[in-house]
Amino acid sequence: MRTLNQVFAVTLLNLKNLPQRMGSSSVAIVGVAAVVLVFAAVLSMAEGFERTMLSAGAEDTAIILRKGSTSELNSGLTNEQVEIVANAPGVLRDGDATVLSAELYVVADVKKRSSDSDANVPFRGVEPRAFDVRRNARLAEGRMFETGRNELIVGRSAAQEFVGLELGSTIRFGRTEWSVVGIFEDGGSVSESELWTDVLVLQNAYRRNAFQSIRVRLESAASLNVLADALEADPRIDADVLSERAYYASQAEGLVRFIKIVGYPITLLMAIGAIFGALNSMYTSVSVRGKEIATLRALGFGPVPVVLSTVLESTLLALFGGLIGGVIAFAAFNGFQVSTLGASFSQVVFDFAVTPALLGQGLQAALVIGVVGGLFPAIRAARMPVAIALREL
Repeated sequence: MRTLNQVFAVTLLNLKNLPQRMGSSSVAIVGVAAVVLVFAAVLSMAEGFERTMLSAGAEDTAIILRKGSTSELNSGLTNEQVEIVANAPGVLRDGDATVLSAELYVVADVKKRSSDSDANVPFRGVEPRAFDVRRNARLAEGRMFETGRNELIVGRSAAQEFVGLELGSTIRFGRTEWSVVGIFEDGGSVSESELWTDVLVLQNAYRRNAFQSIRVRLESAASLNVLADALEADPRIDADVLSERAYYASQAEGLVRFIKIVGYPITLLMAIGAIFGALNSMYTSVSVRGKEIATLRALGFGPVPVVLSTVLESTLLALFGGLIGGVIAFAAFNGFQVSTLGASFSQVVFDFAVTPALLGQGLQAALVIGVVGGLFPAIRAARMPVAIALREL
């Protein structure tokens, strides 16, 4: 108890003297704030992208691709194979109809609002039950496209990020003009980065006679294996069956890994710089308070309270810097909308996500910086002979 009282007393004295050391203390605070800011800013991109991809995924919705395909873009399925899937066990039926959408996936050039540069935007042909397959999708403005006409509906995120996709506008892809008749939402998922039209119209416009994926609602999540086994046993179709969640997780994996590979080393390098800043601050603190520390030691304060109080001061400064960096990161980047090239060589619109878990990791890094930055100056202060310290000052 005596040691704790001494730690409290010395720490309180150190904090009261902070205004006299504002310059060196500010260096440590700003350094730690920068570390947390960069850490949260870089990794919030990965968090946001992954969240956007996974929010479109459901365990009771399956995607069927040609076996070995890494994405919809390099898949291909025939009309006959669509019928095989429609009649397979495990697929949800609504009366006599199957809750299924055979789809074509192409890429269209649209200009970004932010840079006026061309971007690859997903242009998807869907069947009438596309909204039944995607249970979170809904038409927010306008109307549904009419079958057989050059009309399209656009995702909310695509309409905000790209030029010429406003409700009522007309846009040309190649030789074909398309009328934007509606805007749909899908809970902020990857689908909101897409343009949708009648699949048969899109096949005709792009001279395709096949589909690239089939989406089906399952009777339950457990029906995925039933459907996969049935298609595996059918020699007329050679396909991979994935849940939507598993498919989008695989599509997000590469970019998320790349961002983290880049983000963590940058943060580590900045953290090392911040540690040196904290060391400089605390060595300065110990230096200017040498007489004060010696006096406390002469009055009976042990070396342990001196060490702990110095480390605690450094840790509190680092924590304060971390909180500042976290607040700035959240205010500046959380919800910031951007688009980037996804696994299918097309743009995915997503928001940066500065999550509580990410801020927690940033604060943990700040605490480590504070402890390491204060430890060596604290040991120096505790080991300083009282007589020498009083004589030097």
